[in-house]
Amino acid sequence: MSPVESGGAAGAATVTDAADRVHAFDAAIALAPQGEGEWHGHTSAAYANMIGPFGGITAAQALHAVLRHPQRLGTPVAFTANFAAALADGPFVVLARPVRTNRSTQHWIVEMRQHDRTVLTATAVTALRRDTWGATDVAMPGVPPPHEVPPPARRGRVEWIHRYDMRFIVGGLPPAWDGAEGHNSRTQLWVRDHPARPLDFTSLTALADVFFPRIWRRRATMTPIGTVSMTIYFHADEAQLQATGAGYLLGQAQAQAFRSGYFDQTAQLWNEAGELLATTHQVVYYKE
Repeated sequence: MSPVESGGAAGAATVTDAADRVHAFDAAIALAPQGEGEWHGHTSAAYANMIGPFGGITAAQALHAVLRHPQRLGTPVAFTANFAAALADGPFVVLARPVRTNRSTQHWIVEMRQHDRTVLTATAVTALRRDTWGATDVAMPGVPPPHEVPPPARRGRVEWIHRYDMRFIVGGLPPAWDGAEGHNSRTQLWVRDHPARPLDFTSLTALADVFFPRIWRRRATMTPIGTVSMTIYFHADEAQLQATGAGYLLGQAQAQAFRSGYFDQTAQLWNEAGELLATTHQVVYYKE
């Protein structure tokens, strides 16, 4: 989660204007190998936030180091990113190493460093998925299809919002920053990369962080916030991501408690076919 000031997205300016150019997302997560388990990257102006980059792109960069590692086994099952400090604009280093490999699962430790200090730590679990019985207890809510939900009229004041097509069903930004308390912090929206891009594990990671701060929904007050820790559980395999393609995802997010300077957030992401692709949880610091 990252602070923003106004909604926006579809039809907004983008750094890519031709089909044969690299998508802004792929340019942002690009990493150059520098030896075993070490990668060099650079922050992207296309995903700039008020302070530092959009947290979702930082998490995606960290996971990308795992996915590019030659020793990787399987695909992501779980990923946790702990944000120790905001990145400054410029280069950074990602260190990724497998700490244990079993027959079907692999455990990873990731560290992102900048100017000789740690700015992010992360853990990941990858696995070889098997064909088994399956079911979903959390059904996709009944909502209008994406083409029936208009994009917000207001454009974002931070750059990263322009990288997403967001169509709010309920729970957009407050119509006025008047401190009025709402009954809950729930948001439902259709969202995808802008311009559209086929879904993969890195873009799904970033999309898990597109929800505006829950405290803004609950209090309509421009409260400073910062994500402390974010965990994503990937329920989709590669075949489901490929079938989803460049379609919209339905995101639903809600906090459960605000207390002593921290609140949590739980969220789900479904594709248009109603398949639950990922669930995510955050704990967020807020300041008064």
